[in-house]
Amino acid sequence: MKHGRIHLETTGDVAVMTLNDPSVLNAFGQKLREDMTAAMDQIEAGSARCLVITGAGRAFCSGANLNDPDRPPRDRAAEARGEAKSDLETWYNPMFMRLRGLSIPIVTAINGMAAGAGMSLALSGDIRIAARSASFLQAFARIGLVPDCGSSWILPRLIGMARAMELSLLAERLPAETALAWGLINRMEEDDALMPKAMDMARALAAGPKSIGLIRQMYWESMDNSYSEQLDLEAKLQTRAGMTKDFEEGVAAFREKRPAKFSGQ
Repeated sequence: MKHGRIHLETTGDVAVMTLNDPSVLNAFGQKLREDMTAAMDQIEAGSARCLVITGAGRAFCSGANLNDPDRPPRDRAAEARGEAKSDLETWYNPMFMRLRGLSIPIVTAINGMAAGAGMSLALSGDIRIAARSASFLQAFARIGLVPDCGSSWILPRLIGMARAMELSLLAERLPAETALAWGLINRMEEDDALMPKAMDMARALAAGPKSIGLIRQMYWESMDNSYSEQLDLEAKLQTRAGMTKDFEEGVAAFREKRPAKFSGQ
């Protein structure tokens, strides 16, 4: 996909999905959502072994586009009456579940403001790398709404209840440097180094064994599981990992004292 509100390119084993509507800070409008759905279809059907998500221009994603000209007037009126539930149930929630269930790791390269649902998208990465100029905003209280797209679930787990409450109730901008100190992101890079560093990380993940995807699944599910459930999941996924060609290659490389050459199988 080279055109539209989403650019999807594949470089080697890495797919790069760029939100491409910089005039509205890559807000989630109708066309961007349609293009993102098509991009996810391609990613799930393709052979990429890692996904990078970033934004074009000076923002990562500013959240929902409340002035979207591509939506019918009746839909905009419905949103004004507080009937945004249908959007969450028909697109946002299914999309975020697709991202969570993806069989390959996700790196989010957060190049600027990530607000509202855009912040949730930034946090969907397994590795989150932010530019120094990036910032995060739980903007919902500013317009009389509540957090959505999973932010009320993931924020307390990442940074604790007190900080999650502070971000959501006060709706204050969180700079990347503080986000790093709080553990909201993994790394912070200078602006011009963001994509090179993100791509280096993605290529390293893409060169890893098939078990990388299973590790991703393991940790996402751990956030809901009891200890005994997680032990059961570990045994299940370890069995699957032990049946892969990559496990055979890893053991052979260890015995032969050479770097492993994983195929993702």
